[in-house]
Amino acid sequence: ACDSRRKPQNLSCLLTSLSLFPSRGPAAETLMDTRTATAELGWTAYPASGWEEVSGYDENLNTIRTYQVCNVFEPSQNNWLLTTFIERRGAQRVYAEMRFTVRDCSSIPNVPGSCKETFNLYYYETDAVIATKGSAFWMEAPYLKVDTIAADESFSQVDFGGRLMKVNTEVRSFGPLSRSGFYLAFQDYGACMSLLSVRVFFKRCPSVVQNFAIFPETMTGAESTSLVIARGVCIPNSEEVDVPIKLYCNGDGEWMVPIGSCTCKAGYEPDNGNVCRACPPGTFKSSQGAGLCQQCPPNSRSAVEAATICICRNGYYRSDMDLPEASCTSVPSGPRNVISVVNETSVVLEWNPPRETGAREDVVYNIICKKCRADRRTCSPCDDNVEFVPRQLGLTETRVFISNLWAHTPYTFEIQAVNGVTSKSPYPAQQVTVNITTNQAAPSIVPIMHQVSSTMNSITLSWPQPEQPNGIILDYELRYSEKDHPESNSSVVRSQTNTVRLEGLKPGTVYEVQVRARTVAGFGRYSGKMCFQTLTDDEYKSELREQLPLIAGSAAAGVVLVVSLVAISIVCSRKRAYIKETIYSDKLQHYSTGRELSLRPDVTNCHSPAGCPAHFPGSPGMKIYIDPFTYEDPNEAVREFAKEIDVSCVKIEEVIGAGEFGEVYKGRLKLPGKRELYVAIKTLKAGYSEKQRRDFLSEASIMGQFDHPNIIRLEGVVTKSRPVMIITEFMENGALDSFLRQNDGQFTVIQLVGMMRGIAAGMKYLAEMNYVHRDLAARNILVNSNLVCKVSDFGLSRYLQDDTSDPTYTSSLGGKIPVRWTAPEAIAYRKFTSASDVWSYGIVMWEVMSFGERPYWDMSNQDVINAIEQDYRLPPPMDCPTALHQLMLDCWQKDRNARPKFTDIVNTLDKMIRNPASLKAVATITAVPSQPLLDRSVPDFTAVTSVEDWLGAIKMTQYRDNFLSSGFTSLPLVAQMTSEDLLRIGVTLAGHQKKILNHVHSIQAQMTQSPTAMA
Repeated sequence: ACDSRRKPQNLSCLLTSLSLFPSRGPAAETLMDTRTATAELGWTAYPASGWEEVSGYDENLNTIRTYQVCNVFEPSQNNWLLTTFIERRGAQRVYAEMRFTVRDCSSIPNVPGSCKETFNLYYYETDAVIATKGSAFWMEAPYLKVDTIAADESFSQVDFGGRLMKVNTEVRSFGPLSRSGFYLAFQDYGACMSLLSVRVFFKRCPSVVQNFAIFPETMTGAESTSLVIARGVCIPNSEEVDVPIKLYCNGDGEWMVPIGSCTCKAGYEPDNGNVCRACPPGTFKSSQGAGLCQQCPPNSRSAVEAATICICRNGYYRSDMDLPEASCTSVPSGPRNVISVVNETSVVLEWNPPRETGAREDVVYNIICKKCRADRRTCSPCDDNVEFVPRQLGLTETRVFISNLWAHTPYTFEIQAVNGVTSKSPYPAQQVTVNITTNQAAPSIVPIMHQVSSTMNSITLSWPQPEQPNGIILDYELRYSEKDHPESNSSVVRSQTNTVRLEGLKPGTVYEVQVRARTVAGFGRYSGKMCFQTLTDDEYKSELREQLPLIAGSAAAGVVLVVSLVAISIVCSRKRAYIKETIYSDKLQHYSTGRELSLRPDVTNCHSPAGCPAHFPGSPGMKIYIDPFTYEDPNEAVREFAKEIDVSCVKIEEVIGAGEFGEVYKGRLKLPGKRELYVAIKTLKAGYSEKQRRDFLSEASIMGQFDHPNIIRLEGVVTKSRPVMIITEFMENGALDSFLRQNDGQFTVIQLVGMMRGIAAGMKYLAEMNYVHRDLAARNILVNSNLVCKVSDFGLSRYLQDDTSDPTYTSSLGGKIPVRWTAPEAIAYRKFTSASDVWSYGIVMWEVMSFGERPYWDMSNQDVINAIEQDYRLPPPMDCPTALHQLMLDCWQKDRNARPKFTDIVNTLDKMIRNPASLKAVATITAVPSQPLLDRSVPDFTAVTSVEDWLGAIKMTQYRDNFLSSGFTSLPLVAQMTSEDLLRIGVTLAGHQKKILNHVHSIQAQMTQSPTAMA
């Protein structure tokens, strides 16, 4: 099948034949060759007296058949010689090689001037053999001329041996050919010559193996400059590197311009340039390419050919991260020489590294903690609050500090030594076990205190037992003093129960109270200071009047009902400054009579016999917001309300902004067992102080308490590595104000109302949780890809620090306030309530309907304050429905009690959405009070002398020619313009139309106040 004398029949044979001749030159196939003829050629000559076939000898004295003609003495010669039919065999361009001799005309005596030393070559393409008898066929018309052939050398005589001297060889090509075959024709018109031989052939590029790819024999193109593409096929045991793999065959039958290549597969190496040989046993090759087979790494072997990896021997392994070239390694032995030091309820464990590391450098240690019964027969995993420093798993050090254990309790610690291949071993990790028993210890801190009741002169308090009593609680000690006079001596009282009544107190006074527990080991640490207040005389009388009917009713029924007065308590922080009693009162926490209502967010029901008190914000099942700054240690609030995320689950991708504390990134979060999702990642920049860290994480402590589709969702925090991160859901469209500006005029009124409804729903949820936002603005609303708006930005530090990102006004009480969005009572008295958030919501509505316009435009902060005080309110934005502007005005009621609640706002917007017809009436501009209250970006009408000046003042000078050429040459004419007028004169951008019309409305208002100005 692979006989080299025959054309190979399959790829293997072809490869074998090609490997014998890897660098052959251009191949040619002969269609006709008169040198091999032994009989008459039988060509057709016309006329009969012209060309004559004779036998002769070539220059090597070989017998040949030739045609000759020599009618030089007869004028007007036209002698034709036609070959037999020549099959094309698929060739598109054919070559004719002609060997001939020509007699020099000057060597012939008495020759006339018609003697020639050239002849013409023609061809005639046809699909079948043709008749050649008619004289018309011998005219030039049927033929295509190839060339006029001239001799390079001519002869003048014949030697005595009869040999012809000075043989010429000429080669000509012609094409393109498309018929089955063709004839060659030779025209003599007065030469004395002999046509010794004619060889007709075509060229092709030979089969070749190049770049480990086989390219088949390829015919050349129709033109001498043609390039014919040949596709290659990878040799056995090789694979493509670049596709497509191809070579170009040029007109001379030569390969050129290689593109793409193949290389040997994994398990095979190149041999002799174009063969891929299998790796022998004991070697391997792990990847495709030009590399050679390698010896197996230590502790591995390959028993077969073409191995891509060497298999580890028994007891040796590779980790998932090890390369195939890496040695196989084993698991480590156990830790050695463990030392344990017990100190009350903590223990320090130290050990020496294992004697055998398994030939790896990635040995780490895991600590398995178990709490046991006294007899150690049964043990269970340790409590979650047990702390390990630096960590419990993946320790690189040989020392760990373990705390928060129970006192007088047996523990078992298993110290495991593991490395990168431990998980591959079928046997458990090597470990050493340590048994210890903790010592006697003082109780842990009391987490919280509750106010049960209060009078003018007493406060009744209760508290839960410490989470770790570490023995039997003997009693509790309370220390208290007046908050406003911390320099006075504090008082101490003891209680054998977790309830106490502090007596002899001053009416209407705030007291700071601390409590600690005592066991036989001594006192634990004092709790953080917590603040409680006695009733004033008026409050006490009011409470008494409310309870008289209950007491009277109970006495009439013969039932004595003891009702505890509802008191007000607060957990105060030593870290925060309080400004006047109004600020302090914002932080009071309310509790119901009867069973205690814990500050923990998961305890939410009120259990008063009379139902929830009127002042209690919310209803059964509603969580109450807890200020993280009420914790003595704000880190405790972070742990309670924000989930800790391992930094390995977070992938940062790109910066999308900068926050107050550091940069904000877009990234991805992949938690175990959950799908990957895009998130926003706020980071805390390096070099932060502890206060900056607390302030940064306080936002997570706040956000983690909320769960609503219109409140930004907290995914978790990263606090155990650097940088510290807050991770929230990712909102594709960013801040609402910039999103609206980028899409000016692109949303319908119903879509805008839907956005406002979502914001109102989120604020309703916050109000029910008793949370006051204080900075509600479109810049603090985020928008996702479905146009869902979510309230964000819950950082409290902005109220205590400078914030240059937004215009602020420094109040007399200190702190920074975003004036344009803030209710007047909050500016003047720092009285922030849900009603002040409603005012801010009205400004957000105006921002939405104006597609992100700046509230009060370019008015200064002081001008805004003065304008609001004089009852100036923002006019309706362009195309704003009357119903929506009226709702804005309701939100801007000076009396905060007259403003709607967020529940009312949500219901009103729902009605508008259900009844779109209510939004068809568009609000119009009404007269405004006086010039100082107007938009400061609009010049005073009396101060502007021309339309050109006015356009310059509002930064629209690019439309000067449009206005003047359209006849709007004076301000009274401009004041009458409509949106149709603007479109007609060439103001096509929606944002520019809106800006110009807003200022036109302001001119109208000025004219209304000063009609004489038109003169």
